[in-house]
Amino acid sequence: MAGTTLTETMVAEVMAELAGLEDPKIREVNERHGDDHGVNLGKLRALAKRLKTQQELAGRLWETGDTAARLLAILICRPKAFGRAELDGMVRDARTPKVHDWLVNYVVKKNPHSEELRLAWSADPDPAVASAGWALTTERVAKRPEVLDLAGLLDVIEAGMRDAPDRLQWAMNHCLAQIGIEHAEHRARAIDIGERLEVLKDYPTSPGCTSPFAPVWITEMVRRRDG
Repeated sequence: MAGTTLTETMVAEVMAELAGLEDPKIREVNERHGDDHGVNLGKLRALAKRLKTQQELAGRLWETGDTAARLLAILICRPKAFGRAELDGMVRDARTPKVHDWLVNYVVKKNPHSEELRLAWSADPDPAVASAGWALTTERVAKRPEVLDLAGLLDVIEAGMRDAPDRLQWAMNHCLAQIGIEHAEHRARAIDIGERLEVLKDYPTSPGCTSPFAPVWITEMVRRRDG
């Protein structure tokens, strides 16, 4: 009982601290991208560093449903402590882009169930869940290509990327670019698919940044690496 009371007190204290970090201007910017929080991420990381790893507290913060609290939970949790079903439920419940992205990259990728989840999620009818599967596949393209059928992946991308919902389309496009960057034997086909589908061809890109349009992205990254 004492432990439960302590955790509840800590949750209340942390939520109050997060509320104190709220900045309306940051919230306004974030909400344009679908993220409903107004906490500076540098300050959020500093808070996480002070709290250190606390799995029970992380779970309670996640249960609040608050976006800033969930981001903090991701930073203070133990990624390997989650079961497969638990992570599946969390990804399905992570509806804001930043929470979804951090959960996949900071937790799922480090979890022993990541390969099972990748295979299950990639063909999921929920495009947000499917995008998580594709994000895991993109990592495998660079680090564990032996578990993949790269030519088969290009077939799937070629057939489905153009009409995919935004978040899923972005994830598939990243995978396409990664294949082209990392695997010279598939590079010409990856560039050709990108040129024909024209996905993200007109995406606004800031000066000094690389376009997410796959042919440009592939060519530029290979030039930097090999040039």
